[in-house]
Amino acid sequence: MRKLFSLLSILTITACTAADDGSSESMDMPDEAVIMAAQEEQVDAEAPEYFLLRPEVERAYGYSHAVKIGDDIKISGAVSMDDAGTPTAVGDLEQQMKNAYSDLDKVLQHYGYTFDDVVVENVYTTDMARFLEVSTYRNSIYTKQFPTGSWLEVKGLALPELMIEIELEAHRSR
Repeated sequence: MRKLFSLLSILTITACTAADDGSSESMDMPDEAVIMAAQEEQVDAEAPEYFLLRPEVERAYGYSHAVKIGDDIKISGAVSMDDAGTPTAVGDLEQQMKNAYSDLDKVLQHYGYTFDDVVVENVYTTDMARFLEVSTYRNSIYTKQFPTGSWLEVKGLALPELMIEIELEAHRSR
């Protein structure tokens, strides 16, 4: 659909340009080269753009922290860790949550997005009761509206010291 919209935009611009030149001749349609360039531009806009927040850690674990495709960003679960991949705030779910949101903010900022652009938030925690006690912190993160998502209590996360992991999806219309 986006490719069709892009092609229609090119045709519309060409038609307007032809109409504005003052000629009474019939409008010429764009040649194949213009159409091909528009299609290539659309494909480039849809090409995945990967981002690594902690390249060494992410390569060691085998994941990318985020990928942007078009206007959509998918962000892997953020946890409370330092740049070496060592868990931080061990035993403190509230601080781990704040650390995870801090990392998520860095990823969103990398792409020029904010938490206002988040449309999905999934929270995985090893202690749902404690998470519910401190979840009001999210009110300072989502100041316009809350995203969709799920909250799940899990048996464990990637490392035993981790108590919470938060993944996001963001979207911004052009």
